[in-house]
Amino acid sequence: MNRIITSGKRKTAVARAMITEGTGKVKINKKPHDVLNMFDTLKIEEPLRIAENILGKNNFDVSISVKGGGEKGQIDASRLALARAIVAFTKNKDVEKAFIEYDRNLLVADVRRKEAYKPGDSKARRKRQSSKR
Repeated sequence: MNRIITSGKRKTAVARAMITEGTGKVKINKKPHDVLNMFDTLKIEEPLRIAENILGKNNFDVSISVKGGGEKGQIDASRLALARAIVAFTKNKDVEKAFIEYDRNLLVADVRRKEAYKPGDSKARRKRQSSKR
């Protein structure tokens, strides 16, 4: 049985996607992806729909485990892991090209992170207040 594992990151969320042959089911942390709220479900379905347009039918099941970060970061990490898994599983250059044309962040991680706090300051960019008397 063919099984591929890929990963995706967004902020501090890390997702691992395991893709196998199947009927097109997607589970995130052992729950079906359609129990998420509407916008999160649509975001997860984007790579699935693009792949379906090109391949005709999704003949794979994906199980995604994600931890760390917040709700939206986890969804973005899951989406990245899912798209990478589909490309690795199908080995189809047309799918990869379609993902990049639609949204480059489907295959390329967003590397932005929170800026470090500076010494003597209350936040990363805000400087200490001073009054000139």
